[in-house]
Amino acid sequence: MSQLALSPFLAKNTRTPHSHNFLTHDGKTPQEISVLAKQQVEKYETVKFYNGLAMSGTKTEKGFEITTGTKEKFTAKKLIFATGIKDIMPDIKGFSECWGISIIHCPYCHGYEYRNQNTAILANGAKAFHLATLVNNLTDNITILTTGKADFSSEQFDKLNKHGIKIIETKISEFENENGHLRNVVFDDSTKISFDAAYAAIPFIQHSDIPVSLGCKLSELGYIHVDDFQKTTIQGIYACGDNSNMMRSIANAVYSGNVTGAVVNGELSNEPF
Repeated sequence: MSQLALSPFLAKNTRTPHSHNFLTHDGKTPQEISVLAKQQVEKYETVKFYNGLAMSGTKTEKGFEITTGTKEKFTAKKLIFATGIKDIMPDIKGFSECWGISIIHCPYCHGYEYRNQNTAILANGAKAFHLATLVNNLTDNITILTTGKADFSSEQFDKLNKHGIKIIETKISEFENENGHLRNVVFDDSTKISFDAAYAAIPFIQHSDIPVSLGCKLSELGYIHVDDFQKTTIQGIYACGDNSNMMRSIANAVYSGNVTGAVVNGELSNEPF
């Protein structure tokens, strides 16, 4: 039984300088891990890679059909979506250049490297407060940049003040940087503050709209809804990795992919038995 890997989009982590929280690969770039993974998988004669853009999907009597950008069609009894998510960058000069390098999303993925440094949190309300509780364990020099009126409860304000966490409500006009390494945050009133790193809680969308077009439901947060066996709400369709879990890490993606492969293999073996 051959397996075909369809690649709907290029990897979003191509600019990330290193990977952590994945034992035996600590410090490697996502590209290095991806290349090695493909080399190892290609050794199995039952696996084939197709380099193309999956454009649409339809339900058929025998399963599913995927159509690519070059109008090629692939049929399958089961579908696994490991398509990831796409971050939506704010329209602020310099942000996208720093994203994944010095403007980061997760203290667990990058926080150790920026411990004890002057750190900004680009968020407001509950997201900002949650990040502050985590980042406070890494540095005592934190400033929350709300880019508008701060949205915290009186209790949250008290806790932030207790830990010396500053709040700036002025909107941001630019993130000055050198090759993605943050140097200064420039505000609309022309003032600027030097920072070494910034955490940002930004919105995202699914990297592929095919799962939703096939009827897969999304959670309130925008992830593909799956059960403990990575099954979506549509029979025969599975999802794994960042598209279905807010724990955005390689180790978690590998785990969920392993579960998905085992479940799909079990069903494909049992159904004709």
